[in-house]
Amino acid sequence: MDALTQWEITVNLFLQGLGTWLLPVMSAVTWLGSENFYILLLTMLYWCVDTGLGLRMAIILMLSNSTNAVFKILFHSPRPYWIDLRVQAYSAEPSFGLPSGHSQNAMSVWGVMAAGIKRKTGWLAALIILLMGLSRMYLGVHFLRDVLLGWVIGALLLILMIMFEKPLVNWFKSQNFAYRLGFSLTTALVMVAAGLAVHAGQSDWMLPESWYQTALQAAPDNPIDPFAFEGIFTASGTWFGMLAGAALLVGGNGAHDPHGPLVQRVLRYLLGITGLLILYLGLGAIFPRTPDLSGYALRFLRYALIGLWAIWLAPLVFIRLGLAKPRSAV
Repeated sequence: MDALTQWEITVNLFLQGLGTWLLPVMSAVTWLGSENFYILLLTMLYWCVDTGLGLRMAIILMLSNSTNAVFKILFHSPRPYWIDLRVQAYSAEPSFGLPSGHSQNAMSVWGVMAAGIKRKTGWLAALIILLMGLSRMYLGVHFLRDVLLGWVIGALLLILMIMFEKPLVNWFKSQNFAYRLGFSLTTALVMVAAGLAVHAGQSDWMLPESWYQTALQAAPDNPIDPFAFEGIFTASGTWFGMLAGAALLVGGNGAHDPHGPLVQRVLRYLLGITGLLILYLGLGAIFPRTPDLSGYALRFLRYALIGLWAIWLAPLVFIRLGLAKPRSAV
């Protein structure tokens, strides 16, 4: 173990040494970076508050998830509790540690929210970003370097989105539907190809047995599987479904006004989440989750349908049922 890693472990031990009274707090903070929380938050924003902001936050989340999955394999770095049993595994993760996905997503997603609202929300975004990084180190799943690199990559994605969002959106709207759909699929396949290429590049590298055994001792119910492909197909499938939905919205078909009476918004949200859960849980139970081509293809399809439902199909249902007013276009 090198000197830097030893020093970073002391950071984890110092944070955990502050006491277990922090565990519920840090667990709650880290939940703000979970898939379930983002689903609840972003659908609420998109369906009931601000469609543009909700879509932008969802898009950068998928970009962040896909790039994070690639970088994790590229660096193939352990988590603290994988290499030192003094670090308590208050949480457990099967993937590699560098960079921190929670920290990267927090920087990019909450950064987009702060930039979009522009109502002195920067302090709130900064607080969430800071606490997210601290929570991941306290829980024993990330080194300081993981958090710092996650923040850097998230900030770069945020800057790129702010710089290129407007010209890319204008270009996307100017294309016909076939080109918009083709662009959506092509970019999703590029995400998949990048993930597969990085995996192939690490084919000669072997996971140290000590990492696996130490992680298993720390978290017996959560064995690690850092080379799993599921994450990249989840992000790319959702990306394709969302962009395909956006491609359909450009013509105005299904574009909805997120405002309206509170009762309408609540009913809209409950209906939308119900449909999303049917796809998420229903297809998850029907489709095989085997680690082969058919399993990954069906995973891509499942999440593509979830993305399409969230962005286009659910708003179309809201309009048909009188729960939202239509808009001419996005």
